[in-house]
Amino acid sequence: MKLDILAFGAHPDDVELSAAGTLLHYASQGKTIGIVDLTEGELGTRGTVESRYEEAAAAANILGVQHRCNLRLADGFFENNQAAKIQIIEQIRLHQPQIVLANALADRHPDHARAGHLVAEACFLAGLRKIQTSFNGSPQVAHRPKLVLHYIQDYLQTPSFVQDVSPYMEQKIKAIQAYKTQFFDPNSQEPNTPISGELFFDFLKGRMLEMGRPAGYNYAEGFVVNRWMGVKDIFSID
Repeated sequence: MKLDILAFGAHPDDVELSAAGTLLHYASQGKTIGIVDLTEGELGTRGTVESRYEEAAAAANILGVQHRCNLRLADGFFENNQAAKIQIIEQIRLHQPQIVLANALADRHPDHARAGHLVAEACFLAGLRKIQTSFNGSPQVAHRPKLVLHYIQDYLQTPSFVQDVSPYMEQKIKAIQAYKTQFFDPNSQEPNTPISGELFFDFLKGRMLEMGRPAGYNYAEGFVVNRWMGVKDIFSID
């Protein structure tokens, strides 16, 4: 399936936490969207691998994405190596996205930065014809996405640009809450984590408010682009 946007996350819920509003915005415009989770989140303090799959499927349904898969790399221990890059290249060539979303290049969780660099490098390599890959026995053609965007996660970074997600804020929260084992539940007997506190969703809304205010939006999500971006019409810039 050819997709317009392919979003990668080191863990199930990474994409939802940082870029769900953007995906909802473009889904509303009829863009085709997919999510690739690199790991099963098996080292997560709360929940299980089985619950992650159920929650990821529920979140994907809320977001209206056309495709979601898991590469089953080792949570906490995957490496930026040839084998991992080949798996990502296969997904890029299979879906031929124009735009790829990836983890932040620096963040609190070491998996995030490692995944960000891994996906960015794989996007470049996917365009090299001499790297041969196949899917279901059929050779794949080289494809390099037009743009790789790194979404901002736990650590605050200065964005290259922000996307207005004001109409989709509440739906984004619902997509995140699909990961019900991960977030606040007064009846849960599982250990507390940095994201399971009662005020965590206030933090998320505050981050979106912070990203939106300088651009004149109510709520926004920020992205970092690791190259110069050009515009053909400065009057089209908000």
